[in-house]
Amino acid sequence: MSQNILLKVIIMEKKLRGLKVAVLVADGFEQSEMVEPRKALQDAGAYVDIVSPSMGMVKSWSAGNWAESYHVDVPLVSGGMDHEYDALVLPGGVINPDHLRIIPHAIEFIQQMFQDKKPIAAICHGPWTLINAGAVHGKQVTSWPSIKVDLENAGALWVDKEVVRDGTLVTSRKPADLPMFNAEMIKLFSEYVS
Repeated sequence: MSQNILLKVIIMEKKLRGLKVAVLVADGFEQSEMVEPRKALQDAGAYVDIVSPSMGMVKSWSAGNWAESYHVDVPLVSGGMDHEYDALVLPGGVINPDHLRIIPHAIEFIQQMFQDKKPIAAICHGPWTLINAGAVHGKQVTSWPSIKVDLENAGALWVDKEVVRDGTLVTSRKPADLPMFNAEMIKLFSEYVS
């Protein structure tokens, strides 16, 4: 069954109903890399929260400029947030993951999700945060090409593909890969619905 047909079946049947997903972002996330996966997840029946160290609103980036702001559903706090969510999405953009990877609460949240073997989907520069969380060693991943060496230095096997799945981790390269990323993310997340 093709990725697109599988995605349509999952969405039509609301196969992610009951799944609670966190989309972790800071100011400067790539707008399409948050908006499109969030919509695909919601269309498939998942409950999706924007989680951020920002209070109130978080600002996106698009086409080389600041873009729309989005309401933060849940402020990022210390400890225990992984117990509230079944899955995690890490959008890219250069500014967003570079900021998140120096916030201890963000890295702790990602580490706990990874250690609890919960599914994580990261796109573009999003895998940068996975490095700091110790979640890429021995994993096959892809990303925006500029962080290839960072991922390899952290022990990942980097490949140049639209989307890569390794265990509970799905990664993708760029906004143009979003259709494949969304399909593989939803396929992975559907395996974790209780």
